[in-house]
Amino acid sequence: MEKHSCKGHDHHHDHDHDHHHGHSHGGGLGHHHHHHGPKNYNFAFAFGIGLNIIFVVVEAFYGYFSNSLALMADAGHNLSDVAGLILAWGAVWLTTKKPNGRYTYGFRKSTILSALFNALILMIAVGFIIWEAIARLNNPAPIQSGTVIIVALVGIVINGLTALLFFKDKDHDINLKGAYLHMAADALISLGVVVSGVVISYTSWEWLDPVVSIAISLIIVYGTWDLLKGSVHLSMDAVPYGIDQDEVKKYLESLPDVKDVHDLHIWPISTTENALSAHLSLSDSILRNERIDAISKVLKERFKIDHPTLQFELWDENYHCAFKSHDVL
Repeated sequence: MEKHSCKGHDHHHDHDHDHHHGHSHGGGLGHHHHHHGPKNYNFAFAFGIGLNIIFVVVEAFYGYFSNSLALMADAGHNLSDVAGLILAWGAVWLTTKKPNGRYTYGFRKSTILSALFNALILMIAVGFIIWEAIARLNNPAPIQSGTVIIVALVGIVINGLTALLFFKDKDHDINLKGAYLHMAADALISLGVVVSGVVISYTSWEWLDPVVSIAISLIIVYGTWDLLKGSVHLSMDAVPYGIDQDEVKKYLESLPDVKDVHDLHIWPISTTENALSAHLSLSDSILRNERIDAISKVLKERFKIDHPTLQFELWDENYHCAFKSHDVL
């Protein structure tokens, strides 16, 4: 049998060696840990969408008749939040759909797209608020402070309650974080409206209304930037935040009989599930399911990787390189 020397991670073929592929559901060669994110957010989404639709109508009505840009802008922002909540809810629903011949992962990545669209919607809405506020700065108009304050206080309660419903899992699911940020941003805007309304009622500083709108808009841009950056990051199949690829590689390299780890890829399947594929070159051709299960368990518990796919190759000690066969088991 002719064997070829190799350098680095170049692979050469030896038809007497097996090429093992570890990838399991349950107790097979690896593990699939199915976690499709929170299941109990239907009420939160329905509650948030219903209340905000009602509030948008009321706020736009009073904003128009009280001549408050802050209230009108807040109504517009609330409308964007309704769209954002519908997007996020729809994405959560899509994750429950089974994979098919074309979408082999199902529609789980819709949660990442939802987070991305939510971030863009927030940025666009804030852009309109700033644009209108700058125009109003040049032509300040009187507002009815009493009406503005009352409606904004209602907004703080509605948006604050809705935001709290998404608070628990906002740091574990970027899709839910988008919904949370929308509602928290609205509560912040309403707080700003209350403050400016109170000050204007005592000082008649009409310019304060658009100034507060601009200031809060900039705060929202700052708060939304991480959501936008994170959702773009995930949509490009980058290594998810919180997972150190170097540490994962070190762990795999530290395993008994593992001589080399290459072609390591880690990517998000959804906002709550991560996948890994890697080639492991082994000095021992005996593969035991129990050992692979143990590796998969560590990848899940230590690195939050739900779907590992491990490909095993034999390592040739004479030439220090991996050999592969054309047969996949």
